[in-house]
Amino acid sequence: MDMKTTPASPERRRFMQLSAAAGGGLLFGFALFGCQKKEEPRDKPPAERAVGQATSANNAQAPGLARDAFIRIDRDGQVTFICPKVEMGQGTFTAIPMLLAEELGADLSKVKLEQAPANNALYADPLLGGQVTGGSTSVRGAWKPLRQAGATVRAVLVTAAAQQWKVDPGLVKVVDGRIVHPDGKQSLGFGDVADAAARLPLPDKVELKKPDGFTLIGKPHHRLDSAIKCNGQALFGLDARLPNMGIAAVAISPVTGGTLASADEQKAMAIKGVRQVVKLDNAVAVIGDHFWAARQGLEAAAPAWNDGPNASVSSASILADMMKASQQAGAVAANKGDAAKRLADKGGRRIDAVYEVPFLAHATMEPMNCTVDLKPDGCDIYCGTQVPALAQAAAAKITGLAQDKVRVHNHYLGGGFGRRLEVDYVVQAVAIAKAAGKGPVKLVWTRENDIQHDMYRPYYLDHMSAKLDDKGMPVAWFHRITGSSIMARFAPPAVKNGVDPDAVEAAADIQYAIPDFHVEYVRHEPPIATAFWRGVGPTHNVFVVESFIDELAAAGRHDPVEFRRALLNDSPRKLGVLNLAAEKAGWGKPVARMAGRRMGRGVSCQFAFGSYLAQVADVSVGPDGDVKVHRVVCAVDCGQTVNPDTIAAQMEGGIIFGITAALWGEITLDKGRVQQSNFGDYRIMRMSEAPQIEVYIVNSKDDPGGIGEPGTSGSMPALANAVFAATGKRIRKLPIGDQLKKA
Repeated sequence: MDMKTTPASPERRRFMQLSAAAGGGLLFGFALFGCQKKEEPRDKPPAERAVGQATSANNAQAPGLARDAFIRIDRDGQVTFICPKVEMGQGTFTAIPMLLAEELGADLSKVKLEQAPANNALYADPLLGGQVTGGSTSVRGAWKPLRQAGATVRAVLVTAAAQQWKVDPGLVKVVDGRIVHPDGKQSLGFGDVADAAARLPLPDKVELKKPDGFTLIGKPHHRLDSAIKCNGQALFGLDARLPNMGIAAVAISPVTGGTLASADEQKAMAIKGVRQVVKLDNAVAVIGDHFWAARQGLEAAAPAWNDGPNASVSSASILADMMKASQQAGAVAANKGDAAKRLADKGGRRIDAVYEVPFLAHATMEPMNCTVDLKPDGCDIYCGTQVPALAQAAAAKITGLAQDKVRVHNHYLGGGFGRRLEVDYVVQAVAIAKAAGKGPVKLVWTRENDIQHDMYRPYYLDHMSAKLDDKGMPVAWFHRITGSSIMARFAPPAVKNGVDPDAVEAAADIQYAIPDFHVEYVRHEPPIATAFWRGVGPTHNVFVVESFIDELAAAGRHDPVEFRRALLNDSPRKLGVLNLAAEKAGWGKPVARMAGRRMGRGVSCQFAFGSYLAQVADVSVGPDGDVKVHRVVCAVDCGQTVNPDTIAAQMEGGIIFGITAALWGEITLDKGRVQQSNFGDYRIMRMSEAPQIEVYIVNSKDDPGGIGEPGTSGSMPALANAVFAATGKRIRKLPIGDQLKKA
């Protein structure tokens, strides 16, 4: 290993610091996100310790570590990465250790993660504007910095061993977590030299492995958290248990903006096991010895509501308002040439269409929950959240405590999909605990609470126009998107010149070569809360763009795949996944026939979250209009793969998520109330309904792209385009539902 061991430059030391860990060993702090953070005074502990509640609280004792990530190596050789990201099923807690172990040379079984405490000053991701896990950014954000950190730590471990042996460090190797002497007979564990390594200067330069030298990255590996999730050791928010803890069931105003009119506290308290009734402005909670007592008490309380200003809101009124707003010009998100002029010109063929996608609930496997232990001098919060620092700040505001007196104990998340980027359930739990005034309280939402008081994927209305030339190829494209802006609420600085970048993603940057191109955005806020939903912009824009592209192909009498190929000459990665998916799906060959059912095959292409995907779906439509998806072929180019097993699993899950939404997903309102309440009327695809899914991965060697969200987006248009191939009916509104009953 040829590495220099001269002291690092002052600039480099701003980002990396090597120190002794508490109790012995090595602690390496570094800037995972590349932020230039101010060094804290040498006599002041890092912000991580000031928070105090993390399992790593006694591991970062060295002063002056103004970093956002830490690697600790104990004397027993255990390697621990204190990780600012969370695990919600996307595989982060396997992929990130693989990155670290690859360059460190560690035995992967001896690398573990500890979730970082809530601390926005220390752990903020500048790409996301805070201590946030979302946007399919965890692995692609850690790709280079974490490997650089691993290589740096490996270098100092090797140097420490070489000095002990009095040999050239360049002759020392690291194999499976052991530092091997040049004679091949002697070896040391990481823990054996950790104390000595902590006293060494950082190397000025380290070389990262080339892809052909990877031993872990790019190789399938089982999920490191699978065993504890199967045997019950993994702790989710619902698993929080504290002495004398009360369980709270809650009823919330069914209308946004409504208030509590009355609740019969006396009848609720008469239920055995009920401890307390707490009334809030827009909700009432009953606290019991167990959840069943709390639920019975809540029913006995029979809460009544003042509906407020949104009592007459309905799906029809929301759509009417959106349609009116969509008639106005929007903020320009992308413009090339003069699409308006080209569309108005005589000659060629103009195609116009209006697309709609509905509000969607997240329906995470684990409903919202939060346990709060509030005391005069501090507050402990136990939950699963994608934004621990935001939860901490919200709790501090409600309790009046200093922010560092609020300790967030973050657990595994039983599904996030963007729902746990919000802290409304934390706010509600803290407000209930504060009003109760005694003992820890665990708030548990029912599935009905979860669906009827979700923060929904926005409703979008899209006006599309295109002009085809005499060869049936598009020469002009116009796309007006109307919908709410989540970024304006979640990260206001991201919205520039009236354009929400998330709302136009995969629309403003489509890969098709069209001469005159115009995309604009009209912000329109509905009277219910909206939020991220396993992506937002791409989940609707990919459906709209790929459906409309299919419309243009049909209007120009082109094969859908050949049409896309002709438009993708300058997008080799997108063309690559399209060709691969088409080949593996048998595009151009007949779809297998089924008696009494019409068969169709559809395709979609996309670029979103830094990854390229193409999907081909085979569907059938029955005499009564029911749609069955039989097979989905997915080709994905997400750059350098880390764990192919995780990529395939995320594609499979995302495809099921998207198909479910395309077939049945819809939140509707009447008299201000969400009409869906549970899986009986907010349907989820069953195992027996799931299609055969084939995932083909292109390892392009580019830096990794995101993988948690992209699969969802492409399945919707592939399905809708297959329905058109089967029936001749174009799907411009989701869900498909019963639209095909008369088709």
